[in-house]
Amino acid sequence: MESVQVILPCLNEADALPAVIGAIPAGYDVLVVDNGSDDGSAQVARGLGAAVVDCPERGYGAACHAGLVASEADIVAVMDADGSLDGAQLPRLVDPIADETVDLAIGVRCPVGQGAWPWWLRLANAELARQLSARTRLRIRDLGPMRVARRESLLALGLRDRRSGYPAETVVAATTAGWRIGQIEVDYHPRVGRSKVTGTPIGALRAVRDLRGVLASR
Repeated sequence: MESVQVILPCLNEADALPAVIGAIPAGYDVLVVDNGSDDGSAQVARGLGAAVVDCPERGYGAACHAGLVASEADIVAVMDADGSLDGAQLPRLVDPIADETVDLAIGVRCPVGQGAWPWWLRLANAELARQLSARTRLRIRDLGPMRVARRESLLALGLRDRRSGYPAETVVAATTAGWRIGQIEVDYHPRVGRSKVTGTPIGALRAVRDLRGVLASR
């Protein structure tokens, strides 16, 4: 049976981690990548039985890459650690990878409850999805902070972005490599606390800038 590890990029998510890790299905290992937290996130994660690696280089892409390098699992899932996604739904994405139906599974966010997806985040995501769709000639519905693929295959893509452009680069590189991409709906809840990247319209614009830079470089 193939091993599965859930990589949780983490910056000050101590309040959210207990519920996030507690929802991960039995049989899936958890790896928290601490991206410079000062709220005790690493200690909380270890207390909950998760493996923890430090990533001193700040940035979402840097944390994802550090987790990918540190993992030894056959299949890796990347998921936000802020409580917005339900780890119990991970098999929806893992199973198509395990049975080789698709090569990259992306969770398409479906908001649950008020405040789950502020207007500036929806607008930014829609614009980026439009640009990705034009670039890849696929109908990309969401950049998806929940993604699953085989670890060795992801490493072979040679992803370079270490900031907010990492999800877009993953999709672009995967389509260039001829990967089959599956898009599976998952619940999206209001996050615990405030986003460090896209919690404001200005933050969302910065993320858009990073993602556009990836599209231009690729």
